[in-house]
Amino acid sequence: MSGKRDLQPVTPGSEWPALALLLAMFVAGAAAYAHLPEMVPAHWNLKGEVDNYFSRFGGAFALPLLAAGIYLAMLLLPFADPRRESYRRFAGAYRAVRMGLLVFLAALHGLILAVGLGGPADLVPRIVPLLTGALFVVIGNYLPQVRPNYFFGIRTPWTLADEEVWRRTHRFSGPVFVLAGLAVMAASLLPSPAGFTVTMVALGAAVLSTVVYSYLLFRRW
Repeated sequence: MSGKRDLQPVTPGSEWPALALLLAMFVAGAAAYAHLPEMVPAHWNLKGEVDNYFSRFGGAFALPLLAAGIYLAMLLLPFADPRRESYRRFAGAYRAVRMGLLVFLAALHGLILAVGLGGPADLVPRIVPLLTGALFVVIGNYLPQVRPNYFFGIRTPWTLADEEVWRRTHRFSGPVFVLAGLAVMAASLLPSPAGFTVTMVALGAAVLSTVVYSYLLFRRW
């Protein structure tokens, strides 16, 4: 059976919110372009100070282009997946996470434009941890629905080798990612570098615990 038949079709009705958001990102970048400085703040250090810059074009369009690339990759990669038929079983979750990533990048793009247009320089480091935590909460809510595949989810040698290990690992990782996301959101209220430390520990613990859990399950199975 062909990959196109195996996968749930992508229709304008299901994808228009994502396409509208991508279009809005490009329109916002184009509208702001002439008003941006030659160098647009792009990165902040642990002290909340700007330490890297986009060009004017990068400030206006780097994140929209990145978002479009990620969106297209997430649409097309399943067709190359040997387990492409699995995507039909979690199509809604896959679409929700895809949209969550776009919302995250769109919000980040809006913050970059706001700073470039004269907004407070500390706007990005104050809000990005909240956005990152929220993204992890969204991903965690949908991870238990993900079925075995080679591109999306907790893909360790042990989850890929055994469907039961995959299922149980994703059931475990969902709440873990939600808790990590909530911890990151709470850490955004802490001063630097304490907030950054809590963020890294929470995210690292979430990832490491799922990897270790999948290994222990496989050894036990």
